[in-house]
Amino acid sequence: MSRSEKNIMLRTAVVAVLLLVILFGVKAWLGYRARAALAHRGAFSVSVSAAPVGTAAWQQQIHAVANLVAVAGVHLTPQLPGQITGIYFHSGEYVRKGRRLVQIDDSNQRAQLASDRASAELARINYQRAKGLYRAHATSRATLDTARAGYANARASVANDRATLAKLALSAPFSGWMGVREVSLGQYLTPGTEIAALNAWDPLRAEFTVPQSELGLIHTGQSVVLGVNTFPGKAFDGRVIALSSEVDPSTRNITVDATIPNPGHLLRPGMFGEAVLLVGAVRKVLVVPTVAITYNTFGDYVYVVRREQPKGGKPIRVAIATTVTTGETRDGMTEILSGLKAGETVVTAGQIKLRSGMPVTIVRSAAH
Repeated sequence: MSRSEKNIMLRTAVVAVLLLVILFGVKAWLGYRARAALAHRGAFSVSVSAAPVGTAAWQQQIHAVANLVAVAGVHLTPQLPGQITGIYFHSGEYVRKGRRLVQIDDSNQRAQLASDRASAELARINYQRAKGLYRAHATSRATLDTARAGYANARASVANDRATLAKLALSAPFSGWMGVREVSLGQYLTPGTEIAALNAWDPLRAEFTVPQSELGLIHTGQSVVLGVNTFPGKAFDGRVIALSSEVDPSTRNITVDATIPNPGHLLRPGMFGEAVLLVGAVRKVLVVPTVAITYNTFGDYVYVVRREQPKGGKPIRVAIATTVTTGETRDGMTEILSGLKAGETVVTAGQIKLRSGMPVTIVRSAAH
């Protein structure tokens, strides 16, 4: 290799080294400027919402699906066959006890009643005559007994006619609200044909079942709160009035019967809702918004916001993943059995962006 070629290679190597030095120098300078800017602005933080760990007075609850049943409710049907000659109610109308609702043709029965009344009057006259003759010793005791029996039989026939007429004039057995009319004028009815429903709405009964393991917690007079999806957020208060005399052997549940006052007639028989039984003493518990809890197969946890003091920097807030043990959940709040203390702050929104120890900025703080 000639001297000129060696000089060229040497110069090329020097230039390459100088370029590398310049490149690394610029990179180091940019890194220094970035660190200086970060130190000046503070660490990058995640925006989150947060709420304090609070306390609440909770009472043990038993939840069950309840069916509403009328204290007095029937589907009106005729006892005797016949053609409808009169309808005296409207669908949805309130009727009082004893009011006539439907009339079935009773012309034959009225004629029979008139005939039996005449026979009864004749039997009465014959009985009175027989009594007079018997006192005068003008007839036998057997004749008097026959006349007495004939009179009693005639009166029984009249009573039977009146009972038949009463069955043909269908009346309300109690005061309540009529359902939708199922029959029409002139229709021929047979026993068992449904005419309409009649229900008393105030109060109503709530029937539900609870497991036998909770039987010892339930007693008559106990408070019940009923909620129905028809009226979200509205509670109907009631009382336990009875427990079934036996446990269902197929389900090991026992039926509980509660009465629910319904003065505003908002509830209807046949509706269902959630019955909540309040049992035991009131206890004070720690609670957090349910949305603050991240559920995991390895354990539930929340992000607790704490203040930290970096070396040479300003205090910052950081989110620390903290394992918790949860209890009951009610109205968007969850009981915390362990892992937190009252007054601590937990993240309620933005957890998906977090890792334990990351700086956070609270943009909205909720109180409960």
